[in-house]
Amino acid sequence: MVFVRHALPGERVTALVTEDNGGGYCRADAVTVHSASPDRVTPSCPLSGPGGCGGCDWQHVRPERQRAIKAGVVEEQLRRIAGVDRSVVVEELPGGVLGWRSRVRLAVDDAGVAGFRAHRSHRVVAATGCPLSVPGMVDGLLGRRWRPGIELDVTVDANEQVHVSELRPGRGSRPTSRRIAGDGVAVQRAAGRDWRVHPHGFWQVHPAAADVLAEAVGSWTRAPRGGTAWDLYGGAGLFASVLAEQVGTGGAVVVVESAPRAVADGERELADLPQVSFVTGRVERVLARGLGGGAPDVVVLDPPRKGAGREVISQIGAARPARVVHVACDPAAFARDVGLLREQGYRLAELRAFDAFPMTHHVECVALFEQADGNGDTATTTPAVSPEE
Repeated sequence: MVFVRHALPGERVTALVTEDNGGGYCRADAVTVHSASPDRVTPSCPLSGPGGCGGCDWQHVRPERQRAIKAGVVEEQLRRIAGVDRSVVVEELPGGVLGWRSRVRLAVDDAGVAGFRAHRSHRVVAATGCPLSVPGMVDGLLGRRWRPGIELDVTVDANEQVHVSELRPGRGSRPTSRRIAGDGVAVQRAAGRDWRVHPHGFWQVHPAAADVLAEAVGSWTRAPRGGTAWDLYGGAGLFASVLAEQVGTGGAVVVVESAPRAVADGERELADLPQVSFVTGRVERVLARGLGGGAPDVVVLDPPRKGAGREVISQIGAARPARVVHVACDPAAFARDVGLLREQGYRLAELRAFDAFPMTHHVECVALFEQADGNGDTATTTPAVSPEE
């Protein structure tokens, strides 16, 4: 099997193999298109093609077709990995397909030139701009000389303040950081609140994504007044703020997050919500110790790209919440978690998908799971398997 980048279904191309590790597949680039798809368009950036910047997979694809392909990927992964047949529509976020990226990491080559990494490579591709980035955010950073070998974290916040930090290789795997621009606090807006968070901590890259996801999650959690909710992989507590309004001051929302910096931001920003508490640690370890405070009525989880996995899903299943709301950014890992939740006696009740990363292959999913009844959706046909299988 050959995975061909920069091609479209139905096209006839000349492909150059770029990676072959001797397994069941290899990777290639479409270097010449002999018969083009009607969905092919001229890329907005000249660096997006073969051998260029690795940040944009699909600038050559009509935006409507991008969303249709992503929907097909989610459907195929659910069917293949979880044994679930589900029709998916990928929803467009406000703002269009360009100028949305509010977070960028620039790399600096051995000559001190800043640019972007090539696809699956450490090679730096020099650039003069980025049409996906929020206009102006990388101006003044590209085209000047930097210390060779560093990286630059660049974030623009809701107040259009640009924050830049220099990352230098450190001992072990942790680089050292030095602030170059900005005051060290980024203002973000979502869920009816202003958030003052670390500029380069976790926050959604698309300016509209945090608010859209918070609304989607809140519409399905329906945490009861006075009830208990868990927000796993909760970051600074975006979803916890929504859950707190639902349970009220007589309820409890417990946020589990492994990044101390995000926990510190969340405890400060949600200090007006005494029903919210934070626990610092890896989710599987925290759940193994026990959260206390009674069983949850609803669980929200927003794991990293690799998904939650069997251990965490089993721990959630043992707690028997009435509803589970899962936020996911990788279709294969999400489909595996769907299958695992089905094994725990939950059915996939609702699903929405969002194009939170236009011009790339990435897609964000939000799903509601409810306890299956006597006619419920249980994993009896296709066992959950690893996304790599």
